Amino acid sequence: QFQLVESGGGLVQPGGSLRLSCAASGFTLDGYVIGWFRQAPGKEREGVSCIRSTDGSTYYADSVEGRFTISADNTKNTVHLQMENLKPEDTAVYYCAASPRGFPYRSTVQKMCVGGPTPYWGQGTQVTVSS
Repeated sequence: QFQLVESGGGLVQPGGSLRLSCAASGFTLDGYVIGWFRQAPGKEREGVSCIRSTDGSTYYADSVEGRFTISADNTKNTVHLQMENLKPEDTAVYYCAASPRGFPYRSTVQKMCVGGPTPYWGQGTQVTVSS
């Protein structure tokens, strides 16, 4: 069964760190682009970071560049998002998603993160940055 399960969210003070994890089951990472998206109340969903595990190519939104790091562990079929120097505006529900590299999606890290078709989603994990 195709499944994405996020973990690692929580409450953190500004300037703090969190590490989100996305455990994939029912498929292997190498056939997909995996991404992290977030949605804050009253705002549109935003692509935060995406990765293609076969070559390590990544994409970051300008708002998180230099603070967030995405990585893939193919042995554990898991993707992580390390978040540093968190700001109140990072508060949102964070979702893990997957999009196939092959036909018909032909996903790339940029295509997926800036609104390309993304058929598979996790249930989300809340990240709250507040003092």
